[in-house]
Parts: sequence; C-alpha cells; structure tokens
Amino acid sequence: MSLKINEAAPDFKLVNTEKKEVSLSDLNGKNTVLLFFPLAFTSVCTSELCSVRDNYNIYNQLNAEVYGISVDSLFTLAKLKEEQRLNFNLLSDFNKEVSKAYNSLYENFAFGMHGVSKRSAFVIDKNGLLRYAEILENAGQLPDFDAIQSTLKNLG
Repeated sequence: MSLKINEAAPDFKLVNTEKKEVSLSDLNGKNTVLLFFPLAFTSVCTSELCSVRDNYNIYNQLNAEVYGISVDSLFTLAKLKEEQRLNFNLLSDFNKEVSKAYNSLYENFAFGMHGVSKRSAFVIDKNGLLRYAEILENAGQLPDFDAIQSTLKNLG
C-alpha cells in the first residue's frame, strides 16, 4: 500500500501494555504521532522513547497523542514502559500487520532477524489524514522531532 500525505492513514487495532485495544479510528479528534521502532531495550530505541518521555509536555500542548509501536510482545513493551517510566502508550504489532501497512517493516534486520519494524514517524491529524511521514532505512538514526513538532503546530 502506498502512503500519501493528505490522504487517510491506514486504520489499525493493536493492544497496548495495559492489554487494551487501541485503534486509530478511536483517536479521531486528536492529532496522533506514531513512532515505529525496531526493538525494545536497544540503545537507540530507548534513547528515542526517553526523548519523547522527557518532552511529552510539548506534544500535550500541541493536542497530540504519541504511540510507540514495535513488533515486540505487549509483555516486553510493558517491562520497557515500566523501567523507562514512559508516559505514553506502547502498542504491540506482534503480527507485523500495521508495520507492513505503514511500509515500516524490515524484511531483513541485524543478526538474521526478519520482520522487525523500521524506525519511522507519522503524524495523523484529528480527521485521520496522514500529514507527515518519515521512514528511516538506517535504524541508528532518529526521526526528525523538530519536523514532527512543526507539523503538529501547523495543524493547530
């Protein structure tokens, strides 16, 4: 599926670390930031998520909800959220369907692993339209948080 700016973002249903189902269509009315990340407890992923944690007030001020998504199990993500004191939802895409829908899945990753989420960022407006997309091929890079926040500011 091809993702296009200003078109409807792919809907999804995933389970968060509290074992509750979250769907994009349920989030209408709030701007949404989706941050796909490769694997829990890796250095770059932890740095990325802690950066969001430490700056979460910016996202609140911009009327945005942030969701971290990886192919890790909800139990692994719950441990990560607890240990890092993350103040936003982590969603398990264990079956890799949402990562595929957002063109954010490595077929081949490090150490012979297959089907790991690519580090990527998406901003979806309160009407469900995709307003920003950044898919990184290099898992060692971080998303452009300034561009994400700028997009959110422009949405008002």
